[in-house]
Amino acid sequence: MNTALKHWKEAATVILAAGTRRRPAFHSLKRSEIPSPPNFTKSDFAQNSVFDYEVLLLKRSGKSVFMPNIYVFPGGMVDPSDFSSDWLETFKSFRQSPNFGLGFVKQETRPPIFATDRQKLGSPITSDVAFRICAVRETFEESGILLVVPKNEENNIINTMNHSGDNQVTTPLTRLHELCGNRELARWRSLVIADPCNFIRMCRELDCMPNIWAMHEWGNWLTPKNDDYRRRYDTAFFICCLQEIPPTVQDEKEIVHFKWSSPSEVLQSYQTRELFVAPPQVYEMGRMCHFPQLQDLHSFARMRAPEGCERFLPVQLVAADCSIYLLPGDELYPENLDPSEDGGVNLSTEKSFEQLQEESSALHRFTRSYTINFHMSITPKHGHLRPIGAPSQTSSSTHKSRL
Repeated sequence: MNTALKHWKEAATVILAAGTRRRPAFHSLKRSEIPSPPNFTKSDFAQNSVFDYEVLLLKRSGKSVFMPNIYVFPGGMVDPSDFSSDWLETFKSFRQSPNFGLGFVKQETRPPIFATDRQKLGSPITSDVAFRICAVRETFEESGILLVVPKNEENNIINTMNHSGDNQVTTPLTRLHELCGNRELARWRSLVIADPCNFIRMCRELDCMPNIWAMHEWGNWLTPKNDDYRRRYDTAFFICCLQEIPPTVQDEKEIVHFKWSSPSEVLQSYQTRELFVAPPQVYEMGRMCHFPQLQDLHSFARMRAPEGCERFLPVQLVAADCSIYLLPGDELYPENLDPSEDGGVNLSTEKSFEQLQEESSALHRFTRSYTINFHMSITPKHGHLRPIGAPSQTSSSTHKSRL
């Protein structure tokens, strides 16, 4: 845990996608290639709303300091216990493998949340491992869903690791294991909520391990500093695909309601203002809408993850008629950004939104009124996807936009 951070806290979240058996999953793609998604647009939401999986969203309490009454993915702030050396015994069989069998990411320059040398901070647990542990623990606390694997399945995990370089191998969707009865599980959940250190104890006594291998790196968002957010978090986003929707409960404290729904249904509800969702959730579910089939989403996530991810820090630009939030790659995104300040700088212009759109050739931005609209003409980095509704064509203008 990086206690030296002054401007934000580190956190982890997991996008849980679970099969509904609404329609049978089928393998329509070659496993030797990362799937190429169709180029949907926002108007395709209704036509492409038949997904064979749903995503878990949790509604934060109205008393929450951060994002009250907003639906988010399960997750939360990292705890020192997530970096505890006690995890070395839990992952004893994997200690000789890079990152306990997760392997290395190809990305040369990693986002700070992953690049920080944790050994210099006194922990033998790397960021790649600890933030997955955090996401598993927080998901258990907030929803009662326990993403662990029994220790007696270590050999199966090791065999899968040994074949991880074989793109012809289709890895199965993650299944949950019944390690104890519901009453015992509820008891452990209360103990973990009271003290995160009890998560290590629980795994030891139930003879299980956090299923870090089912958590695929997906993204990284840093909260901007503005009046909308009193606190800031640098959050690692992972994705995990489950065979079926598990029993789910809310804690009635931080979380007051849970909702399983397909990505397109969530975005439709958001557009009609029936559901309030945070910008990162809207963006990431827009990406997921490219894959109506869970197995295809799982294959894409697993095969793309070694490419790494880019940290997204939105920067607000106040235009004449609206506020625009710029993301990395947009031609108006500030260079040499200092993330410890107000998202970098305070940007303003007398130009209208339409003028800025016409004059910009490299778009990666979104606007917020009652809903969020993304505008993206650049090619996503690290083999990732555009969110649904973001145009794939570049502007025909050859002029650079000037504020």
